Amino acid sequence: MIRNSLRALALVALAGTSLAAGHALAQDNPMVGGAAMFADKNIIENAVNSADHTTLVAAVKAADLVDTLSGPGPFTVLAPVNAAFDALPAGTVDTLLKPENKEMLQTVLGCHVIPALALSTDITKMVMDDGGEHKVDTVGGCVLTLKAADGKVTVTDENGTTANVTIADVRQSNGVIHVIDAVLTPKS
Repeated sequence: MIRNSLRALALVALAGTSLAAGHALAQDNPMVGGAAMFADKNIIENAVNSADHTTLVAAVKAADLVDTLSGPGPFTVLAPVNAAFDALPAGTVDTLLKPENKEMLQTVLGCHVIPALALSTDITKMVMDDGGEHKVDTVGGCVLTLKAADGKVTVTDENGTTANVTIADVRQSNGVIHVIDAVLTPKS
């Protein structure tokens, strides 16, 4: 279900990809997880090189979302670091990675994907325009609350978990990654 939604969104967004990709190629990217991130590579091609995102990459593979997130986008991916997954209750990641829980894993991962290109400047403007916080729908069906203050962006899920954006605007050929320090989950 999530996979089909991501594919549909990718096809709809195809028209805007050329502009986004051309703009992304002109930018310098920060290092993530000890690896260079290249604006001419897609989300998956870059994420597999980050030592800080091995759990996320394993989850994306287990959820069969590699092809989707390698697609044209544009996507904004809120990418939790390994420590964020480690902070979940014991056994949570192992349970989600089981084949019988693939649909739930797809939903959780979908809560980290916004079907649009949203750079930190875009997020800050949306937050300011909305009086201090901006709600955004994800492909996983989650509604996230974005806030920006003092040059920092936070993302809060429907359960009250707040993630800090620790590295913003890591441009990709098919969108942007913002590294976050917590795992966001669907409403429980």
